[in-house]
Amino acid sequence: MAELGYRTQRLESLHRTASALHRVGALDKTTMRDLDAFCLTPMEPIGAEDIRELREREGVSQAVLARHLNVGTKLVSDWERGVKRPSGPSLKLLVLARVKGLDAIA
Repeated sequence: MAELGYRTQRLESLHRTASALHRVGALDKTTMRDLDAFCLTPMEPIGAEDIRELREREGVSQAVLARHLNVGTKLVSDWERGVKRPSGPSLKLLVLARVKGLDAIA
């Protein structure tokens, strides 16, 4: 479950325990949803400059970053120029990479 992007290791342990309780019916869906929101890395917008800074900090080209995100190089270029904005799984991976480094999603 580490790929979910927990904010801390302790929250990962809490979430795993809660998930097990939810699977056996000891924890309701609403409580589990609240724990998901609390334990997982929050989704926040990431701007063009942030993406470029992330890529430069990690020392990779647009093509390499694109491969890590499973998107095209042109899309990474569009994000960095502010033509398009990342969303969905790409946004989640970028947020995780910004917080934990590119190795976290490699």
